[in-house]
Amino acid sequence: MIEQDLRDRIIAEPETILEDRDLMAALIGANERAMGSNIVDLRGIAMERLENRLDRLEDTHRTVIAAAYENLAGTNQVHRAILQMLDPLSFEDFLKNLSTDVAATLRVDCIRLVLESVQDAEDPALRKLGEVLFVAEPGFVGEYLSGGRNVPLRPVTLRQTIPSSDMIYGDSAGWIRSEALLKLDFGKGRLPGMLVLGAEDPHQFKPTHGTDLLAFFAGVFERTMRRWLS
Repeated sequence: MIEQDLRDRIIAEPETILEDRDLMAALIGANERAMGSNIVDLRGIAMERLENRLDRLEDTHRTVIAAAYENLAGTNQVHRAILQMLDPLSFEDFLKNLSTDVAATLRVDCIRLVLESVQDAEDPALRKLGEVLFVAEPGFVGEYLSGGRNVPLRPVTLRQTIPSSDMIYGDSAGWIRSEALLKLDFGKGRLPGMLVLGAEDPHQFKPTHGTDLLAFFAGVFERTMRRWLS
């Protein structure tokens, strides 16, 4: 027999039982056992299927909400980085800002700006701009993006990698495990460039990730660079 105080609480608040899924499942199971093994309770089967479908819907809902929050956070992150990128008043400060504030906001461990040029990379005027700037010979960007393969070049390439040399990353090459490569177009008559975002986390940049925000960032970066190159 049910204790009187428990019985009184159930009668006073029956909705507490209806809202407890485990308790309802136990009651339905007890009812099925009471009916015997030669009776099939189609209503119970239908309820079980509806519960499974509800579980899947709830999982999907949580996934969609999480993705929406992640996308919003990513958008805010890129917007903050763009505002920081527009602050410097000299090209030298612009490059320094990339490796400090912008890199921290984008949560990357290394940023490199690759510019193709016929000018000697050992020129003292270029070397004093710091390690963020890497000057390469014409054709380097396409070769690096394609990996030597005959494939179309995308505006944004995400990949997991272990750098084969320290040409771009310098001393950081030993721990870079993924990278985002943003192909840059500086306008008619100018050689292309590339913004390299390197990360120690091998899962930070993967080919399956979306690239819309990085493509937007690259577009703003191109227009900012045209101002410095003019």
